[in-house]
Amino acid sequence: MAIFFGLTIASTIYFYRHDPGLIERRMQTQEKEPAQKLIMGVVKLVFLVSMLLPGLDYRFGWSHRAALLRAFGLTPEFQLWLTIVSQAMVLAGYLAILWVMKTNSFASSIVEVSADQKVISSGPYAIVRHPMYLGGVVLLLFTPLALGSYWALPGFLLIILLIVFRLLNEEKVLRNQLPGYAEYCRHTRYRLIPGIW
Repeated sequence: MAIFFGLTIASTIYFYRHDPGLIERRMQTQEKEPAQKLIMGVVKLVFLVSMLLPGLDYRFGWSHRAALLRAFGLTPEFQLWLTIVSQAMVLAGYLAILWVMKTNSFASSIVEVSADQKVISSGPYAIVRHPMYLGGVVLLLFTPLALGSYWALPGFLLIILLIVFRLLNEEKVLRNQLPGYAEYCRHTRYRLIPGIW
């Protein structure tokens, strides 16, 4: 909670002072593309359920039952280190997202192309075409583990799959509406995971 809220407050203050246009774009939530409306509707529902699971898991001890831990050879020491490493990865994912926002003032919360928008190919965009999603995937993958909940992991994995669908649809929009994006795709091969996809 401290990582998330601390960085959110600090970054909001920073971008409010240095890039208020970005804050305005990030505040928009109404998708214009029908496919994006559907995808984001499902993401919000799955995210809500997935965020409730760690609390229920902690309350009822699902991930910490002795039989389950023994079956997978998970010692309390291993669990502690897994939690610490996962919290560090959540922080890394969030910092990657902030790097993207610092690099790309057009990083809107919805899939859209502004009239004055241009292709960004520097910073994290030189590595993959969708670095904000990469940061989000890292954050989502390690959030349930940072919260000590193995039972919440499938929900977060489903959100990652939905992000892939969002990304593929977003690429169609960008190719059709953003001048120079198709050329950028030829130079930056990987969409989400460097060296893989």
